[in-house]
Amino acid sequence: MALPQTANAWTGGLDFPSRLFERGSNDYELYEQDNEFVLSVELPGFDPAEITVTWDDGILNVAGEHEDEHRGTRRTYHRRFRFPKTVDDTEISAEYQNGILTVSLPIVVEAAATGTEIEIES
Repeated sequence: MALPQTANAWTGGLDFPSRLFERGSNDYELYEQDNEFVLSVELPGFDPAEITVTWDDGILNVAGEHEDEHRGTRRTYHRRFRFPKTVDDTEISAEYQNGILTVSLPIVVEAAATGTEIEIES
């Protein structure tokens, strides 16, 4: 009996792009380094004035809207990021260079504790 094939295996001989079956997107990178989160988002072709970054109750919103009048096209981008640790929202900074938006979100070290230990009954 043949085993079921994965999407990539059964589409291998067809002209379907394998990305059709992928979930998620690779347009950003998020990592923690030196007591801060660093988020890099690929937004090529956007002007910094077309990008909005907002922080609201533990959620970072990144939005962009770009209109190309020469080609008659409009591109939009919107993504929300939730963080598992308390961020010092007064120290969040953002920079846009060469099509990459980089947002630094410092972690409040005192709040980065492991929390309250729960006793396990046996």
